[in-house]
Amino acid sequence: MSISQPGRRTRFRLILGACLTAALVAAAFLAATTQGATAHGQTPRALFRSPAAVRPIVVLEHGAWADASSWRRVIVRLQRAGYTVYAPPNPLRGLPYDSAYLHAFLTQDAALQGQPVILVGHSYGGAVITDAAVGAPEVKALVYVDAFIPDQGESLEQLDGGSCLGGNPADLFDLVPYAGGPPGDVDTFIKPSVVPGCFATGLPAGQAALVAATQRPLAASTLAEPSGPPAWKHLPSWAVVGTGDRVIPIAQQLFMARRAGAQITEVNAGHLSMISRPQQVTSVIEAAARTTR
Repeated sequence: MSISQPGRRTRFRLILGACLTAALVAAAFLAATTQGATAHGQTPRALFRSPAAVRPIVVLEHGAWADASSWRRVIVRLQRAGYTVYAPPNPLRGLPYDSAYLHAFLTQDAALQGQPVILVGHSYGGAVITDAAVGAPEVKALVYVDAFIPDQGESLEQLDGGSCLGGNPADLFDLVPYAGGPPGDVDTFIKPSVVPGCFATGLPAGQAALVAATQRPLAASTLAEPSGPPAWKHLPSWAVVGTGDRVIPIAQQLFMARRAGAQITEVNAGHLSMISRPQQVTSVIEAAARTTR
């Protein structure tokens, strides 16, 4: 039967009119809601964002003889997963200076204020985040990657027992005086011949050569400087431990991680697991991040 018949035509018009009225009401509601959201600094998308979708910010601190590019593979994975990531430079001028520099970033950068932060440190960067996170309320968790996790009063040289960098400095480092440092202090560059079998074990030869060429030096005086009160005593911690690490041997890493009450993940890697095992390192950071939601 055709809708052109009188009874059907009338019902069709009534139904069409009701649909149009409902559509207009819905549009008006959406417009009003959007205007209200804009007035409060929200975008329409934010109105429908699930609380579970809000992720903490990840701050990555590199270690000695490296720079922020050592985190490149981890950064790419975190960003693909929707995280905002910062990798500020580590000055490598000494533990008090470096931790104060990072602390200022954590507490004074406007982008971090009011946002939960997962703070991650590699190697010497672990000592830096241990001190820098104290008094930084946005930091909600610490992640240590092949890292030093000192207690108060401990120095790096006290914690590096059995390190491949613990021998005669003249055999391991090129020592270069630098301006403005304490009298007699020098910058330490790992000799290129030492990098592949010590600092960059597990990496292809070409990549180890790149690490050697782009390294940033650590001031020698840093090794004897005592750590301050540790943030891991009041923050949850995670630790990635490279089973083939020769810079901070596994036994030393496990001792420090267990003392800090960290959740430990062992990976088949050398000292640079964030380069050789980026997915595993990223997974641990994400595990820490999930506890802040």
